[in-house]
Amino acid sequence: MKVMVLLAVILVVGAIALFAVSRPSGTAPQPGEMAPDFRVPSQDGSPVSLKDFRGKWVVLYFYPKDGTHGCTIEAHNFQRDIAKYEALNAVIVGVSVDSTGSHQEFCAQQGLTFKLLADTDKTLSKAYGSVTNLVVTKIAARNTFLIDPAGKIAKVWTGVDPGKHSSEVLAELASHPRS
Repeated sequence: MKVMVLLAVILVVGAIALFAVSRPSGTAPQPGEMAPDFRVPSQDGSPVSLKDFRGKWVVLYFYPKDGTHGCTIEAHNFQRDIAKYEALNAVIVGVSVDSTGSHQEFCAQQGLTFKLLADTDKTLSKAYGSVTNLVVTKIAARNTFLIDPAGKIAKVWTGVDPGKHSSEVLAELASHPRS
């Protein structure tokens, strides 16, 4: 009986250790600071730079992994609300450390029409303080940066709830005066 209890404890501790996520590394840019520029391939392989979106609001959201439950919910909600973002002069740009091929498949399976950036070397995620450890691998932390049309950080969300996040971002965007 003691052996079974010990094995159960070991299994529980092992499971917790396996799925434990540490705090993100690096320092995230803060509101009022210029957003770090980047040049990263999107799902179609074409390079995307923050400068490509000057004059628009940019919702730069980092997410852990294509096809996972929370990431799919978050992407669906952004896609569902895309017309509202366009009406507010905003674009959605997702970032994970997955490959362009993974992003292509995710977009095709989920009907996503916005850009997903393949940050395979984690440079962009690090620049935005959005790298986290998942056991022995590094993934993007679930953070979002609202970047104004001039390229400055307007708002930062960390550890977001994927189910309600799009609504939070839309409410923040609506609170800013239109130019």
